[in-house]
Amino acid sequence: MVSLSFIHSSNTLKHSLYSFTPNNKTLKPPKPKTTKIQSLLPYNRKPQLSGETPRVVVITSGKGGVGKTTTTANVGLSLARFGFSVVAIDADVGLRNLDLLLGLENRVNYTVVEVLNGDCRLDQALVRDRRWSKFELLCISKPRSKLSLGFGGKSLVWVVDALKSRQEGPPDFVLIDCPAGIDAGFITAITPANEAVLVTTPDITSLRDADRVTGLLESDGIRDIKMMVNRVRTDMIKGEDMMSVLDVQEMLGLALLGVIPEDSEVIRSTNRGHPLVLNQPPTLAGLAFEQAAWRLVEEDSMSAVLLEEQPKKRGFFSFFGGNLITKRHAKVYGY
Repeated sequence: MVSLSFIHSSNTLKHSLYSFTPNNKTLKPPKPKTTKIQSLLPYNRKPQLSGETPRVVVITSGKGGVGKTTTTANVGLSLARFGFSVVAIDADVGLRNLDLLLGLENRVNYTVVEVLNGDCRLDQALVRDRRWSKFELLCISKPRSKLSLGFGGKSLVWVVDALKSRQEGPPDFVLIDCPAGIDAGFITAITPANEAVLVTTPDITSLRDADRVTGLLESDGIRDIKMMVNRVRTDMIKGEDMMSVLDVQEMLGLALLGVIPEDSEVIRSTNRGHPLVLNQPPTLAGLAFEQAAWRLVEEDSMSAVLLEEQPKKRGFFSFFGGNLITKRHAKVYGY
């Protein structure tokens, strides 16, 4: 067999191989070996944990239904996927839902109430996620049980201190899912925390409640407060029917941890007990939760940008509060 190879060169090299046999039959050239191309995310390394551990973070809002529990579930599992140990505490006594979003409702046998009453140990009340072993759930009480009148902020501080001193070592993060409102449940949830994530949506009622909660957090000594803007719709922002993220940030004056777009997949994942960040392929909202978790680890924040445009020109950056134009007309805020 005689083989003859030709190499054609242009901007990129193309290789072709022609093989001739004695009977002048041409064989098909062999298939070139292809290298699997993997797209690199902006975060192509493990995040570096900042601050003293364990970091006790309360996730709150004031207004109900803005996505606190969804944020706790997705950020918590994202942290576990990054390799950090996480304990998520559902501090909503009467309307417990975090176990449902995580698909762990059938595994909650003991709660903090049983621990305080001496009916079980703390490690028995912790429910470990089978998908990610570094994630654990702890519920305050069962939905239909009556909470002891003596339960308050001091009791939750005792629980957090017990997590810090357990034999297997303290968790890297303790996430507290705060109940809605600013009553006794809110005060109990924020007592052991040293930093907060304020979840809000771009509507006027949610922003007023968020502003009130910010003042209460600061008066309780929590100065490290970051904001998560949920359910953002670019079409309504372009039509000027919804406040932009920049407007929200200017009103509240808080560091921006993440922007979560409106996504119908959130409802599906909630009903399945399968958090959004575990979906394959990931959705935009799932990626936004992962990036917010990354910033939480490194105590980082993002910037809201406003770019004004000439008439009838639209751009990607309208997601953050404006439209795309030439640089000489641009106003950039937050850097």
